[in-house]
Amino acid sequence: MTSHKEQTSMEMQTPAPSGKLISQTIAMPRETNANGDIFGGWLLSQMDLAGAILAGRIARGRVATVAISSMSFLNPVPVGAVVGCYAQTLSVGTSSIRILIEAWIDNASGDMQSDLDPVDDQFAEQVKVTEGEFVFVAIDDHGNTRQVPTA
Repeated sequence: MTSHKEQTSMEMQTPAPSGKLISQTIAMPRETNANGDIFGGWLLSQMDLAGAILAGRIARGRVATVAISSMSFLNPVPVGAVVGCYAQTLSVGTSSIRILIEAWIDNASGDMQSDLDPVDDQFAEQVKVTEGEFVFVAIDDHGNTRQVPTA
């Protein structure tokens, strides 16, 4: 049973990304929608690339995205924000790999200069902007499904 003190402490913890940082990029003005925020399709493509990197490492070769499910866009991404894609393997099947991918921004305001800590190269605030579950399948050089190596 959790004590009130422990529960309060857990509630006050800053949310943190799940999984391993796979890729980072800067959201540029050319990727904006009509509202001036970064287009969701661009963000989805960044997540797909990050997932393919992790899935390719697990499969030790080519992979293809076969499904994206439970995509949730939580916050807008401003121009200039550093977007980090974090990935965590949920399951590995005979030929498929299911991965949870989260996109976080290191600075919600886009003003990266004020939040940079030069000592440890970390940003003071991270905000989760989206997450989704991606399924990749291992493929051979001809595009045919193959088994994921086990060891």
